[in-house]
Amino acid sequence: MTVAGESGGRAQQMRAKAQEMKEAAERATDPEARKRLTDRARRLQEESKQQESGVGGQSIDPM
Repeated sequence: MTVAGESGGRAQQMRAKAQEMKEAAERATDPEARKRLTDRARRLQEESKQQESGVGGQSIDPM
């Protein structure tokens, strides 16, 4: 598998996990747990987008 394919697969896994957390947040009865799950789902979603675009964890050399 290529590096792009690996990061794309990882991004897809992160989106799936984010969706699971979002659904768990919807089922949660405790407001604090709901907020925590929603926040984690949002962060995972953002990370997956960054990783998919190639920004995640990579520094850009200006030279």
